[in-house]
Amino acid sequence: MLSTVVTTTVEPEKLVAIRGKSSSSHATTTTRTTQEKSPDSSAADFFWSYTEEPHRTRRQAIIKAHPEVTKLCGPEPLTKYVVVAVVSLQITCAYLLRNTTILSWPFLLTAYIIGATANQNLFLAIHEISHNLAFRSPIANRLFAVIANLPIGIPYSAAFRPYHLTHHKSLGVDGLDTDLPTALEALFLDSVLGKAFFATFQILFYALRPMLIYSLPLTRIHLFNIVVQVIFDALLLRYVGGRALVYLVLSSFLAGSLHPCAGHFIAEHYVFEKQTPPPREGAKGDVRVPVPETFSYYGPLNVLTYNVGLHNEHHDFPAIPWTRLPKLHEMAREFYQDLPCHKSWVWVVWQFVWDKEVGLWCRVKRMEGGRKVGGGGEGWREEELGANEGEKGAIPGVR
Repeated sequence: MLSTVVTTTVEPEKLVAIRGKSSSSHATTTTRTTQEKSPDSSAADFFWSYTEEPHRTRRQAIIKAHPEVTKLCGPEPLTKYVVVAVVSLQITCAYLLRNTTILSWPFLLTAYIIGATANQNLFLAIHEISHNLAFRSPIANRLFAVIANLPIGIPYSAAFRPYHLTHHKSLGVDGLDTDLPTALEALFLDSVLGKAFFATFQILFYALRPMLIYSLPLTRIHLFNIVVQVIFDALLLRYVGGRALVYLVLSSFLAGSLHPCAGHFIAEHYVFEKQTPPPREGAKGDVRVPVPETFSYYGPLNVLTYNVGLHNEHHDFPAIPWTRLPKLHEMAREFYQDLPCHKSWVWVVWQFVWDKEVGLWCRVKRMEGGRKVGGGGEGWREEELGANEGEKGAIPGVR
């Protein structure tokens, strides 16, 4: 069986992850593991880690080795112009398709090729803006995210931000990181048909799962997001027609379905690699290595997706904008060149569906909270989660 990631030797660490799949005849991880039950038998097949997530530790090491990387942090002025252009493109397409039959090739192909690509771009623009990387002012970023949300058709930018920042702050923490599939999802979708269903409708899982895991406080920006989106949709229906709104919503669905750019959802944190990296020559003692929790992709689709493929780099430095992530990679190349990485998002989806040893169980989870895990480190601070954060205390809804 071929792996979807490029593998190289990984430095031995004391970080040990355990996968408790008792029914498996061998450990399908990047590490030599001990097979034992997880703390929760209902989630017995995940990779359970009892140490803190790796990104803040690597961030500190990179800053120590290359203190100049901190100069890369801060907003990217180009972002707002790209967002306005893509929003305008989608509204224009919706207008031009106002009299086109929905179940026609022109409508469907435009929705898939242009609409889904554009709305995936806007999903990731909102991701970028959630880290305060479009403007220096936090409130300007909150308001601009609502504008980027308009062609998506459904209000979500305000809710996305606290859930996403918690994903950074509490990576892999069961019950906090809503990017993690639940044991119920993994159990019922543990088949080729189930994984194909998940890959087709994954946008719905990402939209609904967070609300089922924990609820957010309703703030003024949430209400503003909802009101503005409802007004926009109503105006579109009134003056352009229902087909225009269908085009935008269908574009959003296809953007998170079987689309090349949607491969990043699975590629970022699912564990695909099966090989055990060889120990270094002369290594003594425990030579087990950590199961990688984050995977980067350095291919051409990054041009359309705000460089979200540079995902290890993004998790290490959430306050560095998309245009400067390649610079970070070059400046700290020795920290990234040996990490496994994906070569194709399309192949990621294909392998995820067809490989019987890859599925929703293939995620690293940890039981303890995100601030301190395994008794070491302070955990992520608010000001590390984005540019100009932490000026007014804790971020509402971030855990």
